[in-house]
Amino acid sequence: MKITFMGAGSTIFARNVIGDCMCSEVLRDSVFALYDINGERLEESRVILEAIRQTAGGYGSIECYLGVENRREALRGADFVVNAIQVGGYDPCTIIDFEIPKKYGLRQTIGDTLGIGGIMRALRTIPVMEGFARDMEEVCPDALFLNHVNPMAMLTGYIQRYTGVRTVGLCHSVQSCSRNILKVLDMHDKLEGRRDFIAGINHMAWLLEIRDKDGVDLYPEIKARVAAKMEDPECDDKVRLDYIRRFGYFCTESSEHNAEYNMFYIKDRYPDLVKRFNIPLDEYPRRCVEQIEGWKKEYKEMLEKGVKKHERSKEYSSHIMEACVTDVPYRIGGNVLNTGRLISNLPEEACVEVPCLVDGSGVHPCYVGPLPIQCAAMNMTNINTQLLTIEAARTKKKDHIYQAAMLDPHTGSELDIDTIVKMVDEMIEAHGDYLPKYH
Repeated sequence: MKITFMGAGSTIFARNVIGDCMCSEVLRDSVFALYDINGERLEESRVILEAIRQTAGGYGSIECYLGVENRREALRGADFVVNAIQVGGYDPCTIIDFEIPKKYGLRQTIGDTLGIGGIMRALRTIPVMEGFARDMEEVCPDALFLNHVNPMAMLTGYIQRYTGVRTVGLCHSVQSCSRNILKVLDMHDKLEGRRDFIAGINHMAWLLEIRDKDGVDLYPEIKARVAAKMEDPECDDKVRLDYIRRFGYFCTESSEHNAEYNMFYIKDRYPDLVKRFNIPLDEYPRRCVEQIEGWKKEYKEMLEKGVKKHERSKEYSSHIMEACVTDVPYRIGGNVLNTGRLISNLPEEACVEVPCLVDGSGVHPCYVGPLPIQCAAMNMTNINTQLLTIEAARTKKKDHIYQAAMLDPHTGSELDIDTIVKMVDEMIEAHGDYLPKYH
């Protein structure tokens, strides 16, 4: 079996996913093909993963492929392809995504999923991923493409709509969602044996049901505790708690993410909101710097002290591969096209996040039915921007980039139309060759 990891220079993520595979008796004898365009980061991943492989018993083998010229060979004959690339990295592209909008008075927290940051990230990533897909269609047409890259709905949706590659998008916020709300509200005694049901779109999928081990609905108690927790000055999850108050349901991704997915919480006219909801503006650039420095320190320590035995992470990828190989079913929250209206009050061309069953014949999305109307409405504000961004990537029409930004709930609520166009033009120019040419 061959497992190819695209963007293996994403050292921590590569360590988790490939390390998880090395912990599996079903997968550990695989050829692990590591691909990246950065030789230094690729070598760091190889060193760490080779140490993990030896610690796990020395099964399988590792191969490295550097540069675009070796990409097809990295993919050739793969059974599974894991995607974890970041086109343009922190410097220059993430810096551009934050600093130019800031000049126009538009502040962001993460900028990787929606908003002008998410739009630009999608537009520079889609051409690279489409290149992966075209290679896969020729050299590993039966492989399953496991996408972990944001903006999840835009990237996964594009590959699913416009290529022939079998694809599912994976986000670890699904499996931690119900755990998070119970911990935030000090309901730790309800964690064991809990059951949940989640559906919507990536980073805004709704916790539609949560029950304890005896089947008792936990939402009444959750809602009773929200008001008091909102008064806690140390609570950093107030946006999602406010979702419960205003819309009736908790959602999957963190409050720092969801603060910028709507028109409610980051408003230049009401600066007190940022403090009131503990919103960490410019969080992603700050996090990037910390992660880069943290990895350097961690890598040095691992070289000096050795690698500890890898503990299997919460990522879905290795479990999906096991289910495909063994035909033992495994349930995930996956990002798939809304074909056949899995969520009946969202459009078919949208990429939705729904329960999926994985077995030897692949990934099988489950029918959900209609979301509560207010939840579907919130999702649609995001889907509008996602679909227009995908259309911009497909047609190379600049007008669709403008429209995606205009209809983005946060951008459109802060800036006038002429300013949005001016900002988009400046960002396109600043990204240079990281973007294709638009007309």
